Amino acid sequence: MSVIIFLTLICGIAAGFLVGNGIDAAMIEKMSSALLLLLLFSVGIDMGLNKQVFGQIKKLGFKILLIPIGVALGSLLGGSIVSLFFTQSLKECLAISSGLGWYSLSGILLTKAGNTVGGTISFLANVMRELLTFVSVPFIAKHINYYCAIAPAGATAMDTTLAIISRNTNATIAVMAFVSGISLTMIVPILVPLFL
Repeated sequence: MSVIIFLTLICGIAAGFLVGNGIDAAMIEKMSSALLLLLLFSVGIDMGLNKQVFGQIKKLGFKILLIPIGVALGSLLGGSIVSLFFTQSLKECLAISSGLGWYSLSGILLTKAGNTVGGTISFLANVMRELLTFVSVPFIAKHINYYCAIAPAGATAMDTTLAIISRNTNATIAVMAFVSGISLTMIVPILVPLFL
């Protein structure tokens, strides 16, 4: 499945190059939003069919937040380590890694703060995070464990990468991924400006 996703992305890039300005960006945005809503609706049906999931989530209680906390701390640790090898400052690397996969916001926040290079790096790093999630989740779920399959997605675990997580794990993990994605999405607008 990861190969199909990757090939679909390559075909989209090729179509963008070939058609160029002939594509209406507003129409693409509307189509993307509609397809994303359909995807979330489908995953919601799958979750709703499993009545035991929400009982299990209720049993976990506060423990369910350990996943997004771990993902956020791991991302910041990664940003700290990267700062040792590149010319960007620790603060800038932390701001970039605070995007947690939300490329459309984190890149804009850094660019608006006057750091266009950081904004571009943030955008690309978070896009790559999402792409790597599509490729790595099947392997992680199969060879490590289901809980670890949530981590690469970061904030996208609530939307674009939720389907790949759901497909390779189970309904309980999908709900946990959704909660993790929502939690991380809520802290991105706080974390990125904190390090600017």
